[in-house]
Formats: sequence, C-alpha cells, structure tokens
Amino acid sequence: MAGITNIAFRTLCREQGGGIFVCEMITSRALVERNPLTFEMIKFGETERPRSLQLYGVDPVIIGRAAKMIAEEDLADHIDLNFGCPVPKVTRRGGGSALPYKRRLLREILRAAVANAGGLPVTMKMRKGIDDDHLTYLDAGRTAAEEGISAVALHARTARQHYGGNADWDAISRLKDAVQDIPVLGNGDIWTADDALRMVARTGCDGVVVGRGCLGRPWLFRDLENAFNGVPDRARPTLGEVTRTLLRHAELLCEVIGSERYGVADFRKHIGWYLKGFVVGAETRRLLALSSGLAELEDRLGELDHDQPWPGEAADGPRGKSGERQKVMLPHGWLDDPDELAVPSAEAEDSTSGG
Repeated sequence: MAGITNIAFRTLCREQGGGIFVCEMITSRALVERNPLTFEMIKFGETERPRSLQLYGVDPVIIGRAAKMIAEEDLADHIDLNFGCPVPKVTRRGGGSALPYKRRLLREILRAAVANAGGLPVTMKMRKGIDDDHLTYLDAGRTAAEEGISAVALHARTARQHYGGNADWDAISRLKDAVQDIPVLGNGDIWTADDALRMVARTGCDGVVVGRGCLGRPWLFRDLENAFNGVPDRARPTLGEVTRTLLRHAELLCEVIGSERYGVADFRKHIGWYLKGFVVGAETRRLLALSSGLAELEDRLGELDHDQPWPGEAADGPRGKSGERQKVMLPHGWLDDPDELAVPSAEAEDSTSGG
C-alpha cells in the first residue's frame, strides 16, 4: 500500500468507519537517518489516534534504534513490523518476505523492536513463506509470541504467489492453532465485509487486516463496522455517490501534498479503482485520468450518469496488484542455512511495497 495510505486516504477511511489505519511503510534506516521524505510519510492528522507506524528493516541494531526513536520522540502509538514485501529487488537482498526464513535474524529483530519500543505495542505482518517448499509462518508466529509481539497478521500467500491466485485461509487457521498467546489476524482476499465475516468464521482468527480491498472502497470500513456489530446494512453507492467520495479523496490529497497539480496527478491511480464495475467508457476514464486540476476533474465527473446504481458483484474482487512470480529472487545461498545470522545489506531496505 505504498503511495496509498497517506494522511488523505486514512482521513477518508476514518470518516467512513472504525479501525486502526496504518501509515505507509517506512524503512528503519531512513527513519534513523532522519530522511526528510520519511518524516513527511509518518505525519499524522491532529485527531488521528491511535497513530500506527508501519516499519520495515533488516538489521536488529537499526530496528532497535528506530523503535527507540519512535517511543522517545512520540512519533506514534503503535509499531507494525512488516515482513510481507515480495518485490524482487527486496527479496533478492534478503529483505521483505524472504527474511523470516532466517529464524535467528527474525528473532533478533523482533527482540530489538520490543525491547526498545518503550512499552508501545509492536505487531507484525508476514506471508506464509517464500514458496510452498519454504514455509515460515508457523515458526515465525511462535517466535513473535515468545518475543513479546502484541499480535501477528498473516497475508495468506507466499512470496512466489505475489498477489496472484487465492489466499490460503486454511493457513490462517493453522497459525491460530499454533499461536495461542497473542491475537492472530487474517489478511488476503477480503474484498467485502462479508468476506471478512467468512474469514473469521472459517479460520477462528481474532480480526482482519485489509489491504487492496479498500482501494477505491473507503466505505468498506463502515461495512466492516456494521458486519462485526451484527448490522446487515452494506454500502451500495450510486455512481454519483462514488464520484463525491472520489472528489473528496482528491481534495484531501491535494491538501496533504500542498499542490493541486501534483495532488491530482498522484490521485490518477485511484480513479480506475473507484469506477470498477460501473459502465464508464475507456475514453472517459482516460480523460478523467488526464485531469490537470480539481475543477477539471469535477467537470468531467459531472458528465457521468450519477444515477447509475451500484453494479453488485462486478464492483467486487481484485483491485491493484495481481499475478504470480515464476520464482522468488533470493541472495546466493540464502536457503542453505535457516539458522544463519546473516544481516542483509542496507540495499534490502526498500519501501516499494508492504506486501
């Protein structure tokens, strides 16, 4: 969700319903080095609580220093460690979803984070493993519980699956059985609130983590709140209602970025997600994406059929990244010894994706 879960989108989602909304993933090294862009990425709204900071790193020492900074400088109320990134330029250096294979290294990172977090809750997100022959999630979950991690979330895909195929919800059940002392959260293929209810019923997990499911669907959090409170109401917005939310998102993004030109340009990637399932021609979509300012975007949105009803199942399903990998790129000899305490190089700390 890099480039997505900034203040603008978190604000919009919080207006819709409850939950914990985590900032864009940042690297521990960039935080410790006080990179200006990183500090922009971890800004929170004045009323935003809890402030959840998503941290990624590969070096226990640097992770420890980052956690200490967060606690001592009151940068956040919660630290979420991310070990889910499947991007080749990260895994080929031993980072992201490749890292939990090195069991001792993972333990040292978790221990350093908890020890230096000053009592802040530290949670962890991971994938099943590198591929079906190198699964790590059960060992990693047990290690997390042993090292004081407050909760663990499983994206029920391997790194090789990337974002393709189906999430293996049965793996969430197995993790829940293996890890009894801390909450287990499920992630993967939650496109609607009813998907979340089915996941909890099937796996026994303690809650859900939503990623791509909220792209173009910030009202999903209202639906989730209703679903878990036993309320049957679900959002079924008309195209007009969707366009109003879309425009509100664009306005918030322009405000956060501080430039209408760059804000609208950055917003372009969201347009297709909002319009998924609706009958909107390819040329119209292209022109919307070419809007140079809010007024132009609003004018072009005004030309749509605002009475068009919610398209039902056509609006659900995958949005964002998809597809599997032929193989997972790893450092030479990475799979030789899972107990090797090999700290990857700084190049492994790349904020491309949260996995």
